[in-house]
Amino acid sequence: MVQSQQAGRVARSLGLPRATARRMLRGRAECLGYSSMKQRAILSHIALMIGGATGLFSAAPSWADASNCESISDSDARNYCRAVAKKDKSYCESIHDTDRRNQCRAEASGDRSHCESIGNSDQRNQCRGTAGGPSGASNCESISDSDQRNHCRAITKKEKSYCESIHDSDRRNYCRAVAGGGKSYCESIGNSDLRNRCRGEAR
Repeated sequence: MVQSQQAGRVARSLGLPRATARRMLRGRAECLGYSSMKQRAILSHIALMIGGATGLFSAAPSWADASNCESISDSDARNYCRAVAKKDKSYCESIHDTDRRNQCRAEASGDRSHCESIGNSDQRNQCRGTAGGPSGASNCESISDSDQRNHCRAITKKEKSYCESIHDSDRRNYCRAVAGGGKSYCESIGNSDLRNRCRGEAR
């Protein structure tokens, strides 16, 4: 009954058929055929209407994120994106580079033990940081490359101000998005693969 009332409110507010609004409330917006940007706007509107505190729309649905990964031309980057977006490390097994595969496993599962198999020290410390969340932040300080170090700080602390020190503009916008700034930053990325990865991974 409550969902039926919510569907009625959504339908009236957005000018949608009641059945369409009902499907959206059930988390099936992929059936509607809207562009992903419009879907996100509509879902955000619904969240505000019915009260985001209910938890129904606390994060973007995983299907909305992972669908963007399919537009990435590089197969390793595509599988990395799928793994992180879906939180499913099985996609990592198709990645050819061993270090990247282990970092993917760690980030997709949150299990930092995979980081210890990474040979490159900067990548290993970045993995320890980003896969560990706030508890892994100290590992970022051991990264020699300043851009990677600031990216790691931003991700682990969910503080996009660190991204502002990244020199490459595409990487800077990617950092802003995945550090919690929102998907809108992805649209300023020139490289199409990184832009789609950003759309897939940012929440």
